[in-house]
Amino acid sequence: MAFTLEIGEQAPAFSLPATDGKTYALGDFDEKVLVVFFTCNHCPYVIGSDENTRKIAERFAPEGVKFVAINSNSPNTYAEDDFDHMVERMEEHQFPWLYLHDASQEIAEAYGALRTPHFYVFDASRKLAYVGRAIDHPRDHTQSTTHELVDALAELLAGNPVSVPVTNPVGCNVKWEGKDRKWMPPEACDLV
Repeated sequence: MAFTLEIGEQAPAFSLPATDGKTYALGDFDEKVLVVFFTCNHCPYVIGSDENTRKIAERFAPEGVKFVAINSNSPNTYAEDDFDHMVERMEEHQFPWLYLHDASQEIAEAYGALRTPHFYVFDASRKLAYVGRAIDHPRDHTQSTTHELVDALAELLAGNPVSVPVTNPVGCNVKWEGKDRKWMPPEACDLV
């Protein structure tokens, strides 16, 4: 069995606390399309692409697309990935998505998150339609030559199959509790 969710699989359920003081579950979202992405506070690939991700979220929100960010990184690896820093980051940047905390890392494992950022696009029935990166150069989004997340969302909303449904995420690996900061699960590999 693959480590990362495969196309057509159902979104794993979650119930996680957010930086706004509320707890959110998968069933709380009734938008046409749900984008779940794994991110964090410190990663240069996240920081370098957050404004690009903001533009994508804002562009597609009127069409019924909801973005939900999840931080699963262990604060024992990077202290700045703790919940207090998540709250500070959202207050500072006012990103147009919810920012949830997966302290147990169970949700990262259920989705098979490999890197930050790592995007999962689910259709109205919450089946996976796209997984991978948003762009090919997230560390400096101005250098990107591909825009797979935008392409996937546009195709899905037009009622078409996603032409490139799987790409390899580009970024720092998820920081797993009790593991070396560069550790990856042995069953994790490139998606394509």
